[in-house]
Amino acid sequence: MAEEEPSYIDYEAFLDPAFSATSFANTLVLATNNPSDTPLDLSTPLSRVLFDVQEIDTHIDTLTTKSALPLLQHTSAQTESSARILQQVESQVASLTESYRTLEKEVIERYETAEQVRLTAERLVQTVKLGRAVARCLMLGRQLEVRVSEIGGVGGAKKEDHRAMVRSADTLLALRQIFAASGPGQEGEGLDKINVVNTLRSELVNPVERSIASRAQQVVREFSMSSLLASGGPSAASTFAQTEETRARTTSALLTLYLLSPTKGITTLEAFRPTLLLDALEDYLQTALKSSLASLARSLATLPSLDRTLLEVSARCQNIVALETLLESVKPPAHPFLSSSPKSAKPTSSNFLQPLLNALDTSSLASYFWRSLASALSRKVQEIMQRGGVSARTMRSNKERVREAIRECVNRGSQVPGGKGKGVPVGGWEREAAVMVGAVIGQVR
Repeated sequence: MAEEEPSYIDYEAFLDPAFSATSFANTLVLATNNPSDTPLDLSTPLSRVLFDVQEIDTHIDTLTTKSALPLLQHTSAQTESSARILQQVESQVASLTESYRTLEKEVIERYETAEQVRLTAERLVQTVKLGRAVARCLMLGRQLEVRVSEIGGVGGAKKEDHRAMVRSADTLLALRQIFAASGPGQEGEGLDKINVVNTLRSELVNPVERSIASRAQQVVREFSMSSLLASGGPSAASTFAQTEETRARTTSALLTLYLLSPTKGITTLEAFRPTLLLDALEDYLQTALKSSLASLARSLATLPSLDRTLLEVSARCQNIVALETLLESVKPPAHPFLSSSPKSAKPTSSNFLQPLLNALDTSSLASYFWRSLASALSRKVQEIMQRGGVSARTMRSNKERVREAIRECVNRGSQVPGGKGKGVPVGGWEREAAVMVGAVIGQVR
């Protein structure tokens, strides 16, 4: 193609990105007029613009005429290429559409069906799991009823089976464990929404737990092994049998109270404090102390009854010593809620005695009994002496007899019933005897 003819039109000015039609028109008007002329001649710049437009139009026609064939060929090639591309694209789209339909039929529809089956199976598993948990609760509830009926004893025709208290406590712990496992995925999840389980819990489990704990506490309150006040008759064999029965019955009560003690928020044996057990034992000691204090205060005011009262106090202390020996021989049972922490430096108690001694801050229950009794008795003797009268005069005139009677009471009461007692020989309680004598005789002036 021949080179393009030169043109007087300044194409570069029109193609400049900064071109402004307003500035161009202003320049053209000023170039064809004198700014001071009035009016301005606009026909000349307008003719110039129209001529330029006509020139450009002519140039376009010339270029189009000269390049018509290449343009048609290029357009035809572009059209054919577009048709081929469209044909290929339509073929691919049709293939993709067919593939999607196959995928939808073989995968998506099957997935939707499988998802429904999965959801159904998952809910069935949850239902079965919940049903098993309910069935286990009901089974344990029935087992609890049977074991409670085996206890027998008071108000029942059959003989008391005290070991059934421990078995009942084990069943209660199993139920408590299920009720506590209420988190997501745990055995007891959703049980709180089942009416039969809530009924079981409110009408059987909770009342039975309170009843068994009360029964065990009653056994501890009634613990007695001293024969100092026994009168006349049982043979040695029957006495031994009764003693062993009392020990076994009290052991069952202690184990029951240990197992039923609250464990909320506690997972290690080192942090566990068997509150039901310790409270029952402390109540037993406090009852013995209060009874001894009241009877001693009355007898010191009327000395003829003192010997009998001191015998009763010795019997109470002997029971406490016997209880101490029993507590030392009973080891804590395995607890399903508690485990020993390997990182803990605090040793676990090997028997039931140590936690009680720690709670009372003493090394011996007999020593605790005599010292606590002496501390409270001192004030009672002061009141007797301050009132004066026959009681005060009798106390002053019988100081030595009272002294020896109290000393003998301490030594006698500090021994295990029927034995020498924990390796402490008779007369080995001088400090406790001195404290008791000082509490009484020390106030007599």
